[in-house]
Amino acid sequence: MQQSARQQRFDLPRILFSLMFITIMIISCFWVVQPFILGFSWASMVVIATWPLMLKIQKLLWGKRALAVTGMTLLLCLLFVMPISILVSTVMDNTSTIVSWASGQEKLTPPRMEWLTSLPFVGDRLFSCWHSLLQSGGSGVFAKVQPYIGQTATWLLSQAAHIGRFLMHCGLMLIFSALLYYKGEAVAQGVRHFALRLGRERGDAAVILAAQSIRAVALGVVVTAIVQSVLGGIGLAISGIPYPTLLTVVMFLFCLAQLGPLLVLIPAIIWLYWSGDTTWGTILLVGSCVVGTLDNVIRPMLIRMGDLPMLLILCGVIDGLLEFGMIGMFIGPVVLAVSYRLLSAWMKETPLPKIIADASPLPNDRPTRSQ
Repeated sequence: MQQSARQQRFDLPRILFSLMFITIMIISCFWVVQPFILGFSWASMVVIATWPLMLKIQKLLWGKRALAVTGMTLLLCLLFVMPISILVSTVMDNTSTIVSWASGQEKLTPPRMEWLTSLPFVGDRLFSCWHSLLQSGGSGVFAKVQPYIGQTATWLLSQAAHIGRFLMHCGLMLIFSALLYYKGEAVAQGVRHFALRLGRERGDAAVILAAQSIRAVALGVVVTAIVQSVLGGIGLAISGIPYPTLLTVVMFLFCLAQLGPLLVLIPAIIWLYWSGDTTWGTILLVGSCVVGTLDNVIRPMLIRMGDLPMLLILCGVIDGLLEFGMIGMFIGPVVLAVSYRLLSAWMKETPLPKIIADASPLPNDRPTRSQ
């Protein structure tokens, strides 16, 4: 009797077949929902980041959830989807110009930058150094650099060429966002219940920490990048810089990667001074100083970023862009930030042991031969 009960309890084939069946079901579910994973992940980030705003709008609209969901969906469409679609379409309109330059059909010649002589104290010295660089083969340096820049630009254009898939994910993001706004409390309760079943109190704490990390990246990084790139793009357009919308896209990528908008604005200022338009160059210089320091003001106002390293955000933007296209710019930093926060919280659960001074003496404390 005991032997049969033990065989029934430790039935190895039954356990293996059960695991195989569960694995097949999980893989099948992921295979079915695979086209919607990116859109749902994007929508989850947006809803978590803007949930307090939705509650405030609901209070203003007499507590009607349906009106608040409609207002938030329209707000997302106006402030998020439409600008990105306009930027992508602008990139597509300038594809032929960028590809011709990137492929080397239009030779890149370095400017003479004679305006350097007008700078006080160091102008003549800078101009002589620049002129000697051109005489010693500066154009050859530009010619060698151009193919690598061209390959990068061509790859970015190939990513932007998937405009149909990108717009499809934008549409899915709007649909899923509306559903999550409408049933946000029930979805959050279900996620936290699953986390409690999986990891008890630690699982619930991990879910809350993940939501805080998503809000930190979405508000502290993405919103700041949008504000800086839009203001910088307005300055480029007013100053008369060619292709301001395309440069705004590049500026947004740099801001999202925590590199700042000055990598685009400083060459534009140099180009204005070089072309002789010193008035607009000075105006753009002053505006660039303001735009470049906005992240120190906007980010603390939106949310406290905590201790998220800049390298982490940079790797998330680049790897997300390489793996998932333009949507990966938003998903990549969030995934790495959530993983970093959860790993840090797990490591802090066990404090470091105290270092005893006698166990690891300093070099000056070592005994001498006479002792």
